[in-house]
Amino acid sequence: MDNYWFNAIFSVVPTLVVGLFFWFVMRSIIRMDRTERKAYARIEAEERAKLEARLGEEA
Repeated sequence: MDNYWFNAIFSVVPTLVVGLFFWFVMRSIIRMDRTERKAYARIEAEERAKLEARLGEEA
C-alpha cells in the first residue's frame, strides 16, 4: 500500500513542477512586456511633447 501512494505522488509531481515552471515563465514574459510598454509610452509622450513645443516655437 505504501508503494502505491509513493508511485501516485511520484507520477503527479513532475506534471506539477512543469506546470509551475511554465506558469512562472509566462508570468515573467507578461510582466516584462507590460513594463516595456509603459516605458515605451512614457518615452513616446516625452518625444511628442518635445515636438509640440518645437512646433509651438516656430509658429
